[in-house]
Amino acid sequence: MSRTYSISELASEFDLTTRSIRFYEDQELLHPTRRGQTRVYSSKDRVRLKLTIRGKRLGFSLAEIRELFELWDETRSGSKKQLHLMLSKIAERRAALDQQMKDITMVQLELESAEIRCRQALEELNEKGPHEKQYEEERSGTSDGSSEKNATSSSATMH
Repeated sequence: MSRTYSISELASEFDLTTRSIRFYEDQELLHPTRRGQTRVYSSKDRVRLKLTIRGKRLGFSLAEIRELFELWDETRSGSKKQLHLMLSKIAERRAALDQQMKDITMVQLELESAEIRCRQALEELNEKGPHEKQYEEERSGTSDGSSEKNATSSSATMH
């Protein structure tokens, strides 16, 4: 007789919540039997859970994982169809990852360019004399507000 597992045993073994396992069951990835209200998972369910976790880590959707399982369950020839489908899914996933890597590289280049411009602007500000710095701060509105106070007090004395 093959070994069976409780939901809590599988949750502990794979570091999942029981809710996640029930969700995979709702998605028809696992098919436990019932003893009253208790779910009883077979060795096959355990393997399917392990493959589901691995598939998710590789970026497959639950629908894709279910499709692979269905092909396997279909017939003995299902394994050949399954392997062809798996190779197709791997190629799709690789293409998506390659595109993500290109996108990440572009964002890194844009960040590097922005960083260089910011550092250059900061150097230019540091090279300016104290009077030029104060003028720049007042013009950009980044001063401590003292020029605003001075403007207010001088307009009050003009009236």
